[in-house]
Amino acid sequence: MDYTEKTLVSEEKYNGRIIRVRRDTVTLPDGSAAVREVVEHSGGVGVLPVDDNGDVWCVRQYRYPMGLHLLEVPAGKLEPGEDPLACAMRELGEETGFTAAQYTDLGMLYPSPGYCYEKLYIYMATGLTRGQAHLDKGEFLDVERWPLDTLFYMVMRDEIHDAKTAMAVVKAKLILDERKNRDEETRTHR
Repeated sequence: MDYTEKTLVSEEKYNGRIIRVRRDTVTLPDGSAAVREVVEHSGGVGVLPVDDNGDVWCVRQYRYPMGLHLLEVPAGKLEPGEDPLACAMRELGEETGFTAAQYTDLGMLYPSPGYCYEKLYIYMATGLTRGQAHLDKGEFLDVERWPLDTLFYMVMRDEIHDAKTAMAVVKAKLILDERKNRDEETRTHR
């Protein structure tokens, strides 16, 4: 069945630097009306940098809405019309100083589709070269190195709560484990 809701009225309530908030009145599939509050965001990118030792370079930063210092993959906001991969490359350099020889697309997610229009694109970066970080004005964070396996078990034990980080860690672990298994099979069959 089609449960598409039709917009009757859309009212902008706030238009800020990062988000826009609107209040929409919609028609439901049964013909009744309902109110939807929507937060619009231009989207973002997260990038999981994995070095040659299998360690991941994360950032720890204070997140005001949660009131917590969270361990996350380097990430940033997409500029209007910006290519997600270009954003990933920029954010990796800004927050960690790394450049990468290869990027693997880990997919896209909707972090909270019940009220927010935002798409997050996730990448894994490998073939890392160290450089100098250059944080945005007003951006404060620490860069930390973690074994991928440790991060995976932290996700599984509910110790990492950032959605983009959890998704990146789980997908990267599966991909890298599969590559490792394939490489081992190739070596044993020679």
